[in-house]
Amino acid sequence: MRGAILMGLDQPLEVRDDLEIIGPGPGQVHVKVAASGVCHSDLSLQNGTLPHPMPVVPGHEASGVVLGVGEGITHVQAGDHVIMAFWPPCWNCDFCLGGQPHLCETFTNEAIGVPRVKTPDTPLFAYAGLGSFAEETVVLGEAAVKIPQDIPLDIAALIGCGVMTGVGAALNTAKVKPGSSVAVFGCGGVGSSVIQGARIAGATQIVAVDLVESKLEEAKKFGATHAVAPGQFGAANMEVTGGRGFDYAFEVIGRPETIRNAWDATRRGGMTIVVGAGRMDAMVPFSAFELFYQERTLKGCWYGSANVRLDFPKLLAFWRNGMLDLEGMISQRIDLGQINEAFEACAKGEVVRSLIEFS
Repeated sequence: MRGAILMGLDQPLEVRDDLEIIGPGPGQVHVKVAASGVCHSDLSLQNGTLPHPMPVVPGHEASGVVLGVGEGITHVQAGDHVIMAFWPPCWNCDFCLGGQPHLCETFTNEAIGVPRVKTPDTPLFAYAGLGSFAEETVVLGEAAVKIPQDIPLDIAALIGCGVMTGVGAALNTAKVKPGSSVAVFGCGGVGSSVIQGARIAGATQIVAVDLVESKLEEAKKFGATHAVAPGQFGAANMEVTGGRGFDYAFEVIGRPETIRNAWDATRRGGMTIVVGAGRMDAMVPFSAFELFYQERTLKGCWYGSANVRLDFPKLLAFWRNGMLDLEGMISQRIDLGQINEAFEACAKGEVVRSLIEFS
């Protein structure tokens, strides 16, 4: 089996043809991967921003076809089409029963810390329990979400991470209200999805902010009413809000300075949503006075606050009805052998999404 391996931090990925699947065991699903997006969080795995056991098969935004199931799996069977969720809920813990299945931690150690694939001499971990930069993978049962077979699998793959996180940030985490003003800092795959989610929610003013000019043009296609470089944001804020600040400001980069920028762009009583994946040691300064006086809400966003069983079908329905542009998010389609070039393009901000397609 062909797959890409990350042996250690800051190393290029190695593409090999001698990988072997482990399982599926009880409660697991064996999936033939159809397509996998190259997400910025895969770069965060490579550079250590998001810690993970290694060596590891990256990839966590994918779709595929079920090849087989382990004991106890009844919700999918061989031949079913699925989107894979990188944070599967258990549906039994306090988080799941309390309406926050995206915060479930029941399967965390099993998903991340148990090898799912191997070379002839080395067990390999699967990034986020998926490891979708390989022709096949084994995932926890709840990570395999069945979808209709008429949904193109290349389109479906994007739902698994970036689109769910971004659209969910607007609809689920922030609950953007119709007629509101929104600022989005960072317009890659997730940021573009935030823009689309804000548009779907009925925001009337959406300002996209990014350093890369091509991304700003793309942002307008996804629904931004204004698209500006950081140096032009002050003028856009004045034009849209009269300098009062935005009802919602989304940070989709994960840097202290841009989190602070998003906070400063939020109106008094508004909401700042941190969607970007930042480092554990990256600190953001706030004064005690501004936290109580401004009465702004600072809120993190994990996986778009998703209930994957409900939200994956909802996003696909948005796509069917022409409300969610998924095709436009695919900047390039690549073979697995081009994975390191795709990482470079992602790091430089040259693409919204590179999509690996498996034959």
